[in-house]
Amino acid sequence: MFANRRASFKQPPPHVLSTSLSQESRRHKALEEQKRRRARLVESERHIDLFADLNLGHSDDEDGKDDDPPDVVLEGVAQLAPLLPRSEPDQVPVSSLDYHAESSATGEPEVMMATPSKRKGRRMKATKNSKKKASPWANKCMYAELLEMQETDLWAGGEDGLPGDLETGWVALAPVPVGKRCLAISLQGGGTIGAVPNTTIRSRVLGKPLIPRFPSPLPSDTVLDCILDQNWRENGILHVLDVIKWKGRDIADCESSFRFWWRDTRLSELPPSCPPTVSAPPIALHASTEERKIPIGYRFPYPTTFFGIPCFTNTTFPNFLSTIIPRARSSHHAQVSIPPGPNDTDMMDIESSQLTSPVHRAAIKPDGLLLYVAQAIYEPGTSPLSSWVPLVAPAIDEVESSKQPSPLDVFERLVKKRVTRGAHSSAEEVDMLH
Repeated sequence: MFANRRASFKQPPPHVLSTSLSQESRRHKALEEQKRRRARLVESERHIDLFADLNLGHSDDEDGKDDDPPDVVLEGVAQLAPLLPRSEPDQVPVSSLDYHAESSATGEPEVMMATPSKRKGRRMKATKNSKKKASPWANKCMYAELLEMQETDLWAGGEDGLPGDLETGWVALAPVPVGKRCLAISLQGGGTIGAVPNTTIRSRVLGKPLIPRFPSPLPSDTVLDCILDQNWRENGILHVLDVIKWKGRDIADCESSFRFWWRDTRLSELPPSCPPTVSAPPIALHASTEERKIPIGYRFPYPTTFFGIPCFTNTTFPNFLSTIIPRARSSHHAQVSIPPGPNDTDMMDIESSQLTSPVHRAAIKPDGLLLYVAQAIYEPGTSPLSSWVPLVAPAIDEVESSKQPSPLDVFERLVKKRVTRGAHSSAEEVDMLH
């Protein structure tokens, strides 16, 4: 008894030992489920089941009798008739028919009784109006799970938590900027693109509009998964994370590698957005405003610059150590055009559109690294097919979060261990060959 307790004292919890509950197994099951759903969707679009029982009937060439009348095909398209929608006639309640029949037979005048139907209807309408309908854009973002990493082997056979196919089957996005996750939606409408207010920014949880509708160069019926920069009032930047729909075409059902290629290609083809004619109301400026050399008092009323978060398809360990991880932890600068302020009367003429706006460098702070399975499609909700490696540990408690190591530093150390382990294994193989 005591021997068993001593042996199990340093064992990990049961949910860690169980391979069915690990993040790797859940990731594998989620990917297989996506593949099955896509296969069923393709089969349903082809409508193979409707034509499975169809036949051509008896052929005349088989009997060799030309004088016989042609056989009538008893099975064919007629069996599909029950699938058509049927129009049911209006049904009258039996009680009302009996009442009218009795009144006509006795000759008595019909007496209409007052019913509280109107009051009930009003009450029902009041209750329906009191319940606010949920926005159709609520919880439409795809959220990444925090990558579960184990830096030290606490038990025999322990894993570090990095995906086994990280070098071949994943895509990395870095640096993910600090900001607010949101959806950028361009609505269908007439007018010139970029001049008519056609775009709105909605929150990721409730789907409520964060910014009033504004003009943008995005085409109609486009939905983008974005991150609104924390200093967007000063630089007007909206970071595009992923593409859900473009010009009415559903891109969410495509693989991650294709979606990011489509995002970068289509964003590069967009014309430059028109500068806002009116600036936002001025508020107290931060000390960082002078460092960015942004004109004092000017604030963007809506985002004007769409930047795609850099994507890396080369996810080999050497490229992680040399390029991706350093990019994920370092801030960078972006070129931003600042429109003329309201005090610049010389620039507010009719011919001001022909003049070039001054270009300034806006600093973008990093927040971490995002990893996507290359074959995964975009789906709402939290998914193990996307992993998040933040620069700072999640703030559960201020004291505990300050003591925890940076997840990005842990990720870098684990990648270095993988490289060292691979070098040792290759050296052992060479020694065995000699």
